[in-house]
Amino acid sequence: MPLLQVRDFPKDIYEEITFEAHRQNRTIAQQTIILIKKGLGEELSNKERRKRAIERTFARKVPQSAQSIDYIPFIREDRDK
Repeated sequence: MPLLQVRDFPKDIYEEITFEAHRQNRTIAQQTIILIKKGLGEELSNKERRKRAIERTFARKVPQSAQSIDYIPFIREDRDK
């Protein structure tokens, strides 16, 4: 993995990265990578992440045994309680 070293990095920016990394439970390196990706426009928006998660969910195959279950009686039973 490539190594990146930045000399004469401004102390105030380093402290902000450190604070945010701690707040997000990340290492300084992880937080720095995320910030660079954001700056380069490579990070997915929340909407895009949700869209991809939904697509993955619908792409999953439902077992045949689960497809044959009639859920209506269970729903009615819960409503009657």
